[in-house]
Amino acid sequence: MVNPTWTVDGQDIESGINSMITWDDHRFFSLVHNGVTFHGEVMNEDLENNTLRLKINHRVFEVKKKGPLDELIASMGLDKPKVRQLKELIAPMPGRIVNIAVEVGQDLDVGDEILSLEAMKMENVLKAEGTGKVKSISISKDDVVEKGSVLIEFE
Repeated sequence: MVNPTWTVDGQDIESGINSMITWDDHRFFSLVHNGVTFHGEVMNEDLENNTLRLKINHRVFEVKKKGPLDELIASMGLDKPKVRQLKELIAPMPGRIVNIAVEVGQDLDVGDEILSLEAMKMENVLKAEGTGKVKSISISKDDVVEKGSVLIEFE
């Protein structure tokens, strides 16, 4: 029989025969590994993704059980999150351009800062919601823009 593979805090481990779990109730348990007892608590469970968030001796671990379906999904490349391709950045509100953090030709990833827009005395940082390459910038610093204006185009 093949021992199941688990991922604990991002590292793959194989469960061994020197481990045993005793459940106190649906949330608390004791784990004996190589003769040493650890006390644990299930903090969160995500059954759809086979993951648990466990607290063992005051340390928190993210645990995931891997199975044959996970290997098939990974081999097909379906385990990668979908990232949309940027086309253009449109002003979400009227305001004044405070800072432009990109240049023409620059590649962007999800979460990269694009520009800062001041509206109602608050500075709003607009970040990339996808990937793309800056094709053209149609605004300058201190420009006042209307809601819906195209600010930047992407390739």
